[in-house]
Amino acid sequence: SSSLTEVTVFIKRLRRKTDLSNMAKTMRTVLNSNSKVTVLRSDLHAVIDQGFLDVPGNLFQMKFRNPEELQIDIELKCLNDLMSLLAPSTDIRVLLNCVSSNLQAFVIQPSRSKEEFRKVASDFQLRWNFLLTAVSKALTLNHTDSFG
Repeated sequence: SSSLTEVTVFIKRLRRKTDLSNMAKTMRTVLNSNSKVTVLRSDLHAVIDQGFLDVPGNLFQMKFRNPEELQIDIELKCLNDLMSLLAPSTDIRVLLNCVSSNLQAFVIQPSRSKEEFRKVASDFQLRWNFLLTAVSKALTLNHTDSFG
């Protein structure tokens, strides 16, 4: 029973590593194309600025929010940080370092205990997945050039 659990955990980790490797290969192809990066940045800004995201509370309506409120929205900050780094020939490691430093600052460091870390990490992952799903949905429904 114990070894079965360990094997299951190992397989899940291996799948995640494989998924990340495939995603990195795809991203390198995109990041090495000036036109693809330009179109992606433009489409992302259009979807966010024009309020096409199906997110409760209009998370992306920045013109009606004060800067202090934006600090509360960790996921939005992470997405904005990634978008600001998107440029032709950006090394994927730069993007991964950005995510890593944001997770360190907003999820890992504020946690005072193992239980609190699990809750904060779980909440972040849920909201981050929700946000990325909303972005993908908006890009798809608006037939943006970068989607696909």
